[in-house]
Amino acid sequence: MSSEDHPAQGAEEDSASAPPPRDVGSETGQLPGQAQQSAGEGVPPSVSMPLVVHLLGRPALERGPTESYRFRSQKSWALLAYLLLSERPPSRSRLAELLFDETDDPLRALRWNLAEVRRGLGAGAALEGDPVELRLPPGTVVDVHIVTRGSWRDALDLPGLGAELLEGITVRGAAGFESWLLTARQRLVAASEAVLHEAAQAHMARGELVEALRCARSVTVMSPLDENNQALLLRLLRMVGDDAAAQSQYSAYSLLLDRELGVEPGPAVAAALSEPARRPGPVTGVASVEAIIESGAAAVAAGAVGAGLTSLRSAVELADLATDRTLQVRARVVLGETLVHSLRGMDEDGLASLYQADEIAVEAGLRDMRAGVRAELGYVDFLRARYDRAERWLEDALGLADGEPAVTAKAHAYRGSVASDRADYLRALDELERALGIAREASQWRQAAYAESMVGRVHLLRGDLARATAALRSAIETAEREHWLAFLPWPQAFLGEVLLERGDLDGAEEILEQAFARACQLGDPCWEGTAARGLALLAAERGERDEALALVVDARERCNRLADPYVWLDAYILDAQCSMGRRYSLPDASGWAETMYRLSSRTSMTEMTVRALLHAAALGSPTAGDGARLLAVGVHNPVLQRLVGSLDG
Repeated sequence: MSSEDHPAQGAEEDSASAPPPRDVGSETGQLPGQAQQSAGEGVPPSVSMPLVVHLLGRPALERGPTESYRFRSQKSWALLAYLLLSERPPSRSRLAELLFDETDDPLRALRWNLAEVRRGLGAGAALEGDPVELRLPPGTVVDVHIVTRGSWRDALDLPGLGAELLEGITVRGAAGFESWLLTARQRLVAASEAVLHEAAQAHMARGELVEALRCARSVTVMSPLDENNQALLLRLLRMVGDDAAAQSQYSAYSLLLDRELGVEPGPAVAAALSEPARRPGPVTGVASVEAIIESGAAAVAAGAVGAGLTSLRSAVELADLATDRTLQVRARVVLGETLVHSLRGMDEDGLASLYQADEIAVEAGLRDMRAGVRAELGYVDFLRARYDRAERWLEDALGLADGEPAVTAKAHAYRGSVASDRADYLRALDELERALGIAREASQWRQAAYAESMVGRVHLLRGDLARATAALRSAIETAEREHWLAFLPWPQAFLGEVLLERGDLDGAEEILEQAFARACQLGDPCWEGTAARGLALLAAERGERDEALALVVDARERCNRLADPYVWLDAYILDAQCSMGRRYSLPDASGWAETMYRLSSRTSMTEMTVRALLHAAALGSPTAGDGARLLAVGVHNPVLQRLVGSLDG
């Protein structure tokens, strides 16, 4: 094998010292304000300082306050960004096709740019192999990794937090990369928003209200229509005693909603404006807090959510007067879980309670309680499609749980749910099966039912109807045996879809109508939307066009009527709506596909993004098909791969 063929040998290394070969994308990588390369042009940057890679905003490589490296090709920046953000090492042929397909010699252009990236990263980095693996020097700081996987404290120090990925970089002749870059940019903007929201909640829990307000204002500017962001800002304004500013913010938000969406603020915002602003009280002794917590939890379990919440809020206030830190954490955890799981539309209030519980548990060294809190924080971020933050919370939960089965089963189940939403199906099944085994062994039957329902959903999405049927029926039987009637609509709705796929329209109708009726009785937007989607597909299958369209619109409205929808479900319903738009040649179909693409791409829902692009391609987009092919690589779903393959048919 010649040295030119081997990624780690001479010809490729030498090519970085020579002028770039023709058509490798050699437009200058220098941006206004970016430091010039030091005089030693042929010498790699010093390894005495940690390498800092800035990809948010104007990209830069830094090894100290004055030393940086300037790439000679903007495609080198593109290549580095793709390697750092890819979930798995890409093959050389994939990289060549992605970035250099229109050059005279794509693989030669790739070799030159790989050598240029290697040179910029310095002697401590390794960039080699096929697939291409990138290993950075120890201590390297990469801003996009901090935003997605690091702590909020570190993220706040980043100069590019909230800025666009590869700002000012233009990559010509690479349509596939442009599609990927658009998706990556949207995802990282969403990640910046998520970490700012987390920082605001954490500062608020610590009583650092000025810092919390600064973060809350920033996140509200990034997503001004988001009701949770507005509720957080209003709560903080009232906590600092600026009721006039809170009222002004509420009025401005009301006008914005009316102008943009024609709706009024929801219950989370109204509650943030009207509920008394609570501050931690002094520490004295109170003996009855545990009884109040238990009575409040019992009331919620019996369906008296309002009365239960009143008791739980009182328990928190009384716990703040007590000397028992365990009691303070427990009161907040039960209140937070109730707000998140039992009273939809109040997740933001529940988050505030959970963040306070986490802070107290950290101060008091309550490791086991921290595990449970962080599992719940991960669950909320999972619902909101803040998947990178969810993964971080859930990893913490598993590390802190020390094998305690209730928390361990819950954390694995939520990790599997995150992986499923992101279309990492093999990992999802591994996590969910692990959760199921732990839950069964510990007789955590409700957790087992949840995990099994998500296993069934994965098999449905992948077209394995036999396994989907078995898992969903088992989840339903377990929920019925545990009298967990509030959960039943979820697995029932997916079982209805399985029966629909099998052609059993009567069976599908029976179970979907059961799921929808029970969901409406419970008033749960998520369950209602899931069941209504299935009923819409059933109507379409029976040729009832108008009924199908009305039901799918209703499904989205139900799913999104409160501030804390399950975001993946919205994309899932949009997928059905786009399919109907194509089926019935509706003029709004392209707009629905664009909405689905924006929603799924900014949240890294890979399969939903591919499906949105497939809809766009079928509706005439000349570039969407290339983007779908690129993003579908590595998704282990035979159903999706057949859909992508049909582009070439």
